[in-house]
Amino acid sequence: MANVFRSLNLLFDRPNEPLIYPKGETETVFQVSEQFLDKDYQNNGIEINNRFGEKATDLIPLKNLNKLPEFPKASKLPKDSEFSLFLPSHQEMAKEVMEVLLAVPENQLQDLLSTCAYSRMHLNPQLFNYCFSVALMHSQARETAALQAKGSPRIPIIIPRDFTATDLDVEHRLAYFREDIGVNLHHWHWHLVYPFSAPRREMVAKDRRGELFLYMHQQIIARYNGERLNNMLPRVKKFSNWSEAIPEAYYPKLDNLTTSRGWPPRQAGMKWQDLDRPVDNLKLTVGDMMRWRRNVEDAISTGFVILPDGSTQPLDADTLGNMVEASILSPNPELYGALHNNGHNFTAYIHDPQHRYLESTSVMADEATTMRDPFFYRWHAFVDDLYQKFKESESVTRYTRSQLDNPGVQIANVRVVSDSGPDNTLNTFWMQSDVELSKGLDFSERGSVLARFTHLNHRDFRYEIDVMNSGEARLTTVRIFMAPSVDERNLPWILNDQRKMFIEMDKFVTTLNAGPNKIIRSSMESSVTIPFEQTFRDLSRPNDQTTGELTSTSFCGCGWPQHMLVPKGTEAGAQYDLFVMLSNYDLDSVNNPDGSQMTCKEASSYCGLKDRLYPDRRSMGFPFDRPSRNAANLQDFLLPNMFKQDIRIVLQNTPVEINPRNPRN
Repeated sequence: MANVFRSLNLLFDRPNEPLIYPKGETETVFQVSEQFLDKDYQNNGIEINNRFGEKATDLIPLKNLNKLPEFPKASKLPKDSEFSLFLPSHQEMAKEVMEVLLAVPENQLQDLLSTCAYSRMHLNPQLFNYCFSVALMHSQARETAALQAKGSPRIPIIIPRDFTATDLDVEHRLAYFREDIGVNLHHWHWHLVYPFSAPRREMVAKDRRGELFLYMHQQIIARYNGERLNNMLPRVKKFSNWSEAIPEAYYPKLDNLTTSRGWPPRQAGMKWQDLDRPVDNLKLTVGDMMRWRRNVEDAISTGFVILPDGSTQPLDADTLGNMVEASILSPNPELYGALHNNGHNFTAYIHDPQHRYLESTSVMADEATTMRDPFFYRWHAFVDDLYQKFKESESVTRYTRSQLDNPGVQIANVRVVSDSGPDNTLNTFWMQSDVELSKGLDFSERGSVLARFTHLNHRDFRYEIDVMNSGEARLTTVRIFMAPSVDERNLPWILNDQRKMFIEMDKFVTTLNAGPNKIIRSSMESSVTIPFEQTFRDLSRPNDQTTGELTSTSFCGCGWPQHMLVPKGTEAGAQYDLFVMLSNYDLDSVNNPDGSQMTCKEASSYCGLKDRLYPDRRSMGFPFDRPSRNAANLQDFLLPNMFKQDIRIVLQNTPVEINPRNPRN
């Protein structure tokens, strides 16, 4: 029998097609018994399955279950309906399914495979895929396996650069960012690692998960705003007046294969309306949102949250993130509601708030597609504004010099070096890549499916940091950020505005010897990103997963894509401030327990570390997470252990380069 790890991966193949049909490139057949069949295939399912099984060279027999799973809630979602985790009723369905999958004892892999196969046959495919993904990520099932690939010529599906609009819509200038496949994979995978609801509290209650929710999304907004400046557009306007019309339209041009419909568009000028959709068990008013907003803002202004019993506790960033999202860790869901999640819902159903026209949700309700919509950034600019109000409140003390300084450490110089051009110049360009997209999708042709898309990329570079350490040898944390040098009016920033524009480029610990030191760090080592092969890894192929450890391979997709590390810049060269800080490791370090090492690169800045503490004791985004005590601009902020280097980002706009990783037909 094929190894169980590979068998579990095949459950993602062609999710709309029943399990009785062949799966994967090798036309593998799951051998099912009558107990696995749903009502649609009770009469002829075994006959169909046997017909394919007679011709198959790869068979996977499924073990019968002693007790069949029961899904009283989840089974009510029709197989051709949308699934959205932002809907409370769907959250309950997902919780029910995950409880069943996670109840299988560790390392009883045959039982796990059969339970998952049964669930797949009986549930909505989107619901199953989400629950299956989260369950694999948080299980401990392992099996040693080496997977074999089957090579064959493949013709890619070409995704045009102007896929959803033209430049007559100014927002289309940012389509390369919003619709980048890797960027959307990052967002989807982050929410798999950090679900806001789960049957087991420990699956949600990861170290500093609420703070990381706020920080990761703040970094997305900072990156997006930088791209807007590079495209001659102002910073995104937060959506704070919830009665105003939304001028941004979005026509996604995507088909939803579960519902056999296109994702509904949003026309320009539409407004939030009260939601009353019995089919989704969703009844919510804009007034509810306003009430929750006032309560959250009261907590920020007072520095305290009110608990259900009337007592209070101090507000910190972790609590704020959990109450704004809101996760099951929210201190008082009745009082503070679910601002973030329902903001997605109000926008996702803006075209049919009462289900009058039997329309399903828009891309805003799916974590895999929501970043494609320009309104995502307006909504998260509002969420980030709550975060910034907290950071600017009296509850958060400004950093003292002793917290920022690293006595005896002085940075003498910083250079950005690349083999493709002069020092302190980053070079970006357009690349055309082929990526495997067959897993989790249904296509008319079986086997591997390549999509060819054009995306931003950059030439490799390295940081060279010259440091003088007048004390004894010590550890230090190197923190690297960068931000545009001027605002959209071409004026110098005040620090309290520019600090919100700094994007984290890297963070790592290194040893400083006594005397002069030269620190060299490659851009490929960034703590923010994962490499191209990891973002678009294909688990059906060798070297993507040879240990058979399901938890590691599931975590491996969490990280910002390497090809989007550097902002686009401009053809003339966009001016940026590169900021490097060597902070005091005694104030940075955490006591992380020994944990299993990942089989992939960990993007710890945005994703943390699996089963360990977040690897930095400082507030996320330090030292730019809060206003300065007295510095008016970045130059005033600098201490000896900090350095600002002027750099340029130059875009090579043509020609488009072909990714050398692309398969050769």
